[in-house]
Amino acid sequence: MRRLLTTGALAGLLSAGMLGSALAQAPDAQKPMQVAHAGDRQGRHRLSAEDLQAFTDARVAALHAGLKLTPDQEKLWPPVEDAMRTLAKVRRDQREARRGRDRDPVAEAAPDAIRARADALAARSDALRKLADASQPLYATLDQAQKQRAAMLTQPMGPHHHPGMHRHHRDD
Repeated sequence: MRRLLTTGALAGLLSAGMLGSALAQAPDAQKPMQVAHAGDRQGRHRLSAEDLQAFTDARVAALHAGLKLTPDQEKLWPPVEDAMRTLAKVRRDQREARRGRDRDPVAEAAPDAIRARADALAARSDALRKLADASQPLYATLDQAQKQRAAMLTQPMGPHHHPGMHRHHRDD
């Protein structure tokens, strides 16, 4: 009985925390994620689907080139590339779905927002798990220098991302 109450209390706290998080994010949800660029009237420009695809292609190509795979390792690369592209597609699709949603915080009920976030996280989790599964055979064959390059090439890039620092971003 005590365990049931503890579990129930923990679940209640987690739900309240997620509900508060969903409600706290609601006013900001009306503003689309944008990148600084000398573009539209606000001086900001959204990345197009073509831009995002180009960046995915560049990241995949950079990792592939940077690893300097042996002929035997090359045979293990295609599933890794496919999984990387699938993960990028999941993220692009989710970004587009967020842009297309009605972002009225009053109209969006908190439970629906929590459910949508859970669905998005589950989809990302599945894609990440597939990437981990696909990369395991290749990673097992990499030498120490290749592993070090892989770690460096897969870190977030940009003016605010420095090696060793954690990157915080929306997962939905």
